[in-house]
Amino acid sequence: MKPARVALIGFGTVGSGVAKLLLEHQDRIQRRTGRPVELSRIVDKDLHRPRNVVVPRELLSSDIAAAINDPNIDIVIELIGGIEPARSLVLDALRAGKDVVTANKALLAEHATELFAEARRVGRAIAFEASVAGGVPIIAALSQSLVANEIRSIRAILNGTTNYILTRMEQLGQSYEEALAEAQRLGYAEADPTLDVSGADAAQKLAILAALAFGAQADWKAIPRQGINLVEQADLRYARELGYTIKLIASAELVDGQLDLRVCPTLIRHRTPLAEVWGPYNAVEVVGDAVGRVFFHGQGAGQMPTASAVVADVIDLVLGRGRITFRTLPIGVGNGPPISLADPARAKSRFYLRLKVVDRPGVLAEIAGILGRLQISIASVIQHEPDPPQEDGVVPLVIMTHAAEEGPTAQAIEAIEKLAVVRDKVVRFRVQD
Repeated sequence: MKPARVALIGFGTVGSGVAKLLLEHQDRIQRRTGRPVELSRIVDKDLHRPRNVVVPRELLSSDIAAAINDPNIDIVIELIGGIEPARSLVLDALRAGKDVVTANKALLAEHATELFAEARRVGRAIAFEASVAGGVPIIAALSQSLVANEIRSIRAILNGTTNYILTRMEQLGQSYEEALAEAQRLGYAEADPTLDVSGADAAQKLAILAALAFGAQADWKAIPRQGINLVEQADLRYARELGYTIKLIASAELVDGQLDLRVCPTLIRHRTPLAEVWGPYNAVEVVGDAVGRVFFHGQGAGQMPTASAVVADVIDLVLGRGRITFRTLPIGVGNGPPISLADPARAKSRFYLRLKVVDRPGVLAEIAGILGRLQISIASVIQHEPDPPQEDGVVPLVIMTHAAEEGPTAQAIEAIEKLAVVRDKVVRFRVQD
């Protein structure tokens, strides 16, 4: 039987894992596809870097065009990351008659509509399980297993780096700076961690999930997001006292027929599934109208979990299943009623507010007055005596609100920060019960 031939473009950490699976487990893969799957070309700009897999020298090349234009290649795996030349590479591969597997969430968040339209035009498919949550099969779940449902909400931990940092802060009492340095030392965080800690990486992944689950075309850069750099040990202690832990949550929720998207640190109640996700792990909670609440948990990054998702896509394409699934995806099709994005200022939530205030009578009344005028109701208040006592007479004040709209809450905080009795900026996080 004619083998399915694969070109791997990008031979870094994940690419090495993909090569390892394709070369060392050919028999296992053939049992699942019914035909041989051959890794025929490996392309990378650095062919001399040590890898944890031995490959035949004749497979290695630095010539991307030769791999794409090889008439014997059936599937191109794109693992170089970034926007360009990845975008051009994928378009060229599709036009050359190849199906494409990619783990490139930045590329899909920016150009999925264009790429998917071109794939449909030329009768090819794009598979992208590894682009969101690594080894967690959330793309397959949304595009296959849960298609009988109207998805009501998605809440997820989509960035293992930030979850690792928050875990170290929560469990070991490290500061944000200490936990970040540890994550960088272990390779979980880049030298420049901005993409992760700002919430941008999670926003890119959320845009992909929103397109799959809701058919929404959302600019990931426009998704409201807040990073974890404002989370302090004090917030973790107060959250714990209130019965919560803090996680960076990416959420998509249908509210009155509109889709609310956001990424932000969120207080999650103890002993709920998302609250129990620790270390560099990802998790996705999906609510469907028929299935109810389902939960996916696993390694969201790393060489072999991500390689597992890439090779699973290769197998699906070889079987023909991947192309059938691709034709049904809502991304860039416009074959249903468009879903509008909700006004972020109208979104409702409970809020955690931490303030530094002057310790004197009437302070809480001033703050409560501002909240009350904007229809924000206080659920509870914590004010401990500072330990050790502060010479400037400033004390911490924590307020938990009832559900309120985002816009009025932001207005209230702006007014509160102008009070003479308030020091520094108010820390505000959403609360999920």
